[in-house]
Amino acid sequence: MDIKTIIRTIPDYPKKGIMFRDITTLWQDAGGFRHVIDQLVWPYAGVRIDKVAGIEARGFVLGGAIAHQLSVGFIPVRKKGKLPAAVISEEYDLEYGTDTVEIHEDAIKKGENILLVDDLIATGGTAAAAINLIRHAGGTVVGAAFVIDLPDIGGARRIGKMGVNVRTLCEFEGD
Repeated sequence: MDIKTIIRTIPDYPKKGIMFRDITTLWQDAGGFRHVIDQLVWPYAGVRIDKVAGIEARGFVLGGAIAHQLSVGFIPVRKKGKLPAAVISEEYDLEYGTDTVEIHEDAIKKGENILLVDDLIATGGTAAAAINLIRHAGGTVVGAAFVIDLPDIGGARRIGKMGVNVRTLCEFEGD
């Protein structure tokens, strides 16, 4: 199945010059959605995974489905100020400024194996921050799985240099 044909591209969103890769069309296609989840899960068959961490917001949909398939728990990686209990935080650089992601401080027990999931990897900034959070909490990142890679931007290489195996299902050139 060529999932790229199911992913909608929206030019000039959220700003001029950006080609936004919209996977909501993939979620609406039952066969496509099932295929994506299966393809993201199968490399981890036989690997001990204790929890799946999904990056806000599209990573919640994918991560929840993957956690269900693996019969493990789910950890939401959220923007600052969105989680109700005590959190640990990781700040990361944006093109202009910084942002922060958080997880609950009791989300991960020391030594747990965590699979990180999101819809797309571009610069890898948010994924790198999530990996640092997971490690700070005592977890081991056993892999990072994404539907889309934008290889020209280099995020997958960045995550690979952190010692994390990256799995992507398709690539789109450019940004």
